Amino acid sequence: MALCPKSVLVTGANRGIGLEFVRQFLALKTPPKFIFACCRAPDNAADLKSIAEKSPSVHVVKLDVTNDSTIDGARGYVESIVGADGLNLLINNAAVGVRKSLQEVTREEMRRHFEANAIGPLMVARALLPLLKQAASLSPDAPMSCSRAAIINISTGVASISENSSGGSYAYRPSKAALNMITTNLALELKEDGILATAVHPGWVKTEMGGPNALIDTGESITKMMSVLAKLQGEEGTGKFYHGVRGDLIGW
Repeated sequence: MALCPKSVLVTGANRGIGLEFVRQFLALKTPPKFIFACCRAPDNAADLKSIAEKSPSVHVVKLDVTNDSTIDGARGYVESIVGADGLNLLINNAAVGVRKSLQEVTREEMRRHFEANAIGPLMVARALLPLLKQAASLSPDAPMSCSRAAIINISTGVASISENSSGGSYAYRPSKAALNMITTNLALELKEDGILATAVHPGWVKTEMGGPNALIDTGESITKMMSVLAKLQGEEGTGKFYHGVRGDLIGW
């Protein structure tokens, strides 16, 4: 099945994985009519602004997932652009990730990670839900998919409780495990509306967060994740935790 949403919103789109999502959506055979590339400080997002200047379909939007007023502002802007077509695909990508040991972790770091990695994506999904429902309603007989209406939460393999064999990362791991639970809840509650919700691990990627020792670059990660997103369909595609590079499921 081809991946062909008419509209996509990506958080954390100013660099790394988010920026590469924007590039690869533009490169699709049938690219989206609207790509909402969101970040905290659009004025500082030079690479993203350069893409938008050459591509009228890319809209650079201010959105800080820890700030409700920017979430509401982004929702209003997106609604003004997509109108009755709604929003087809939300990719919750924005996150923070600092490896803190048992001795290093603080209440402040725990709160910061949960705000950005779990609470933020939930609030973004809730704010955009009416637009996702509207998009889903336009194709009532179609199976759930990323082209109809979907929430894709970018998780991480280290959020897996069943596959945790090394410990550590006391702020990052639990915050992303919470995102996985949120994904499961969304999948259960929104399937009657025709909205798919799934978590995807992008692999260990050479980004500012992943570091220089990571295994793959953003291009390879997103190319393979896009293939996974294209295959997600119906009941089998929702409420899962996928390894975006290998294409198989990760244990919760």
